[in-house]
Amino acid sequence: KYGVQPSWTYFGSHNGLFRKIPGTHQEECGQYDPRRRPWFVAASSGPKDVVLVIDVSGSMDDYGRISLAKEAATTIVETLTVADRVAVVAFSGRGTQIGGYNSLIRATRKNKDSLIKAIENLRTGGGTNFYDAFNTAFNTIDKTIQSESTSGCNVAVLFMTDGQISQGPGADEVIKLVNDRTEQLAANFNRKTTLFTFSLGYQADHSVTKSIACNTNGVWTPVDDLAGDLVTAMSSYYKLYALGLGEGGNEDFTAWVEPYEFTNPAGKMGTTVSAPVYDRSVNPPLLVGVVAVDSYMDALEKVLGEDASSSTMLQRFVQLSAARCPKIE
Repeated sequence: KYGVQPSWTYFGSHNGLFRKIPGTHQEECGQYDPRRRPWFVAASSGPKDVVLVIDVSGSMDDYGRISLAKEAATTIVETLTVADRVAVVAFSGRGTQIGGYNSLIRATRKNKDSLIKAIENLRTGGGTNFYDAFNTAFNTIDKTIQSESTSGCNVAVLFMTDGQISQGPGADEVIKLVNDRTEQLAANFNRKTTLFTFSLGYQADHSVTKSIACNTNGVWTPVDDLAGDLVTAMSSYYKLYALGLGEGGNEDFTAWVEPYEFTNPAGKMGTTVSAPVYDRSVNPPLLVGVVAVDSYMDALEKVLGEDASSSTMLQRFVQLSAARCPKIE
């Protein structure tokens, strides 16, 4: 009826395996990791507010840890979709939101490019003040919720550092601050906030970041700069949300990504709709991977009668990606 042919259909597994139909010959295997793609993370985690907190103190120069932090942060930002909100806080002696923003912003392609450029331009120096870093992050979350410009779902604070506190209040005070602020978000705005801490580098100090996560009902992950599998190390946050998305009325949930330019056929605009795949023989359901289908924008324009680049079309994708927020116990 609309004179278009079906596009690619594919599956990405939780461990990075990728298969697509129709198949195409590849000179090398393993060059494409679906877990780095927005369609995969959106379908496996649902809408979310994400605040990245990056240590840029002087010690991050050691062993190239600042490069690891930048790569990790860029990987996370790249996987977000228009259904998500995001902010980036850099800290040494004090915390500062970067990119010229003062609240979380919608993760459009334009906004993600702006944040990635700001991440790439980060420079190291100074001490390490965890307390001010977290305080800045929570102030940003509060301001965004009060202005009613959030995803309306779960909040993830991803804290990346290589070591111990050298300035400001100590670990006990930091733990109290995180617990107090997360409790306030729950009481005042009914928002579930989870802290994910990452110890960056093989020789990074683990004791403080692990203690903070364990004492705030968070998740701690060591990131080995020698292992070479950054995606797996950084996947803890969306895997946790996948547990909640697999239950409670979200069985028919799908996620749509912002329209983008396809590489095959080159230059053609399209979008991807994806859905999580679970092993429901176990409880809770276990994420197996994500299935997805590409759609050309010219076909959607014919069906909907709207310009693919219009704000109305973009809002459609946001609404289509809205699910009941994953419930994290």
